Amino acid sequence: MRIISREDIDSHYSMEECIDSVKDAFALFSKGKVQVPLRTQIKNGEGSGTYLCMPAYCQEYNASCVKLLNMFPGNVQQGLPAIHAQVFVMDAKSGVINGMIDGNYLTQLRTGAASGAAFKLLAKKKCEIGALIGTGAQAAAQLEAMLIAKKLKEVRIAGLDFKRTQAFVADMQQKMQHFPTKILAVSDANTAVEQADLIVTVTSSQNPVFDGKRVKKGATISAVGSYQPHMQEIPAEVLTRASKIYFDSQEAVLSESGDILVPLSLGIIKEEQFTGEIGQVINGELVSRENAEEIILFKTVGIAAQDLIVAQAIFDKVTN
Repeated sequence: MRIISREDIDSHYSMEECIDSVKDAFALFSKGKVQVPLRTQIKNGEGSGTYLCMPAYCQEYNASCVKLLNMFPGNVQQGLPAIHAQVFVMDAKSGVINGMIDGNYLTQLRTGAASGAAFKLLAKKKCEIGALIGTGAQAAAQLEAMLIAKKLKEVRIAGLDFKRTQAFVADMQQKMQHFPTKILAVSDANTAVEQADLIVTVTSSQNPVFDGKRVKKGATISAVGSYQPHMQEIPAEVLTRASKIYFDSQEAVLSESGDILVPLSLGIIKEEQFTGEIGQVINGELVSRENAEEIILFKTVGIAAQDLIVAQAIFDKVTN
């Protein structure tokens, strides 16, 4: 069995390739060609941690995998990562386990690539300003995907702690210096989203992180962080102003994300306002952006189809 580390991935597989893989995953998922059973969850005796198991299989892609992810939020106080994950890649014909891939890094890449795919498919042609809200473990991949998707002049980054935001920006200025984009730390999310063409939210906030009135016409928003019913990064006003609302998986979003569930429960929006899945855009079943004035929201909670297709692509690149 081949063990594939973060360093192996960085040496063989790019974010641009990951965006292409995620687009394939979205398309196959929306065609019903990826088998993704409900994930298994087990809590430990103290209730301080959760063990998750997520299998996936796609006959057309000749790929199968199982993602094991353990989530222990209290680890942060002990100086340990809150999430530990591995993805096991299996031979789809024999069942032999061929590889084990760093699941933390794979998750960061495929989650960033989801935003990159959304911006390539849904954003207006000319975008100049980006906004990134959140500076946690997922933020770097989100920034890279945004910079690949569109040639931006400037990206403004905001987080809960300005000193941490400044440190994150300094690190990103070094790592993303090959992009001709000015990366700036700003004091708050409202400043970040003002006049932004692309917006990414990747926080664990339980309350909207910016004022929906600040979003300009023509903006495209990728809402990433809210993956539980009590989490809500996106103000309801954005949903009422949006011309189109897309999902990675409509079923998953409507069972998991407070960004959608909260305004639905309050009657602020109705399911009839939802456009559908981004995979349907790729498959030609739904239209994308129709003019430069539309505000478009893409809500993602992450689906095992992304892990499957990205894991297979990484394994093939590293081992061939």
